[in-house]
Amino acid sequence: MTTRSTPSSSLFSDQSSQSSRSSSGAWISAHCDGGARGNPGPAGYGALIQAADGSVIAELSEFLGFKTNNFAEYSGLLGCLQYAIDHGHSRMKLVSDSELMVKQIQGKYQVKSPDLKPLYDEAKRRIAKLDGFEISHALRHKNKDADRLANEAMDRGMKKPGSAPATAPKATPYPDRATAPPVPIAYAQKAAPAQVASSSAMLRGFTRDGVIHILGEDRLPEGIFVKIIRE
Repeated sequence: MTTRSTPSSSLFSDQSSQSSRSSSGAWISAHCDGGARGNPGPAGYGALIQAADGSVIAELSEFLGFKTNNFAEYSGLLGCLQYAIDHGHSRMKLVSDSELMVKQIQGKYQVKSPDLKPLYDEAKRRIAKLDGFEISHALRHKNKDADRLANEAMDRGMKKPGSAPATAPKATPYPDRATAPPVPIAYAQKAAPAQVASSSAMLRGFTRDGVIHILGEDRLPEGIFVKIIRE
């Protein structure tokens, strides 16, 4: 069994000139899968490649960095195609559980994403180098080996120093707090114990950058507690 990992920088490389184009015209098969934990998030792909007699000839597993699920799925396809080109296999049947990618390659869906279009174009270019290529969709439970290899790639990548976090950082509505609109608040003035039941005096203000600003007051009066009420 051969284990091979294709560096992500080679997704668009053509290494066919470096390979010995020795292979037969027999069909090989590939099961590929890709995923991202967070979408986008730490991503990887895996693929199991088998000869015509069903024997495993390669396992591909690569960590891709902080990417989307669809990017990872296409990376798996590109990895399988490059393996076939490099090793002189001219016919490949590929199975993926990504219905989107399969139907895009089949021409049933358009590729509208600007992030996926270069990957799609490169996949079609590599497919054109083969004498025969077939792609089909399968449910995830029929793609277990490729799924396992993809998860192993993500596990390896997430253990590397400086690798991407498990989930993307949450976006804040106002990244620049200085531009955030003020939040109106109201303050209930503390009355003497005998007056608590009847007191309804209020001070009004707002908060900005975590600081309380009182309208018409330089500072909070002594002896009060603050209750913030969003208006």
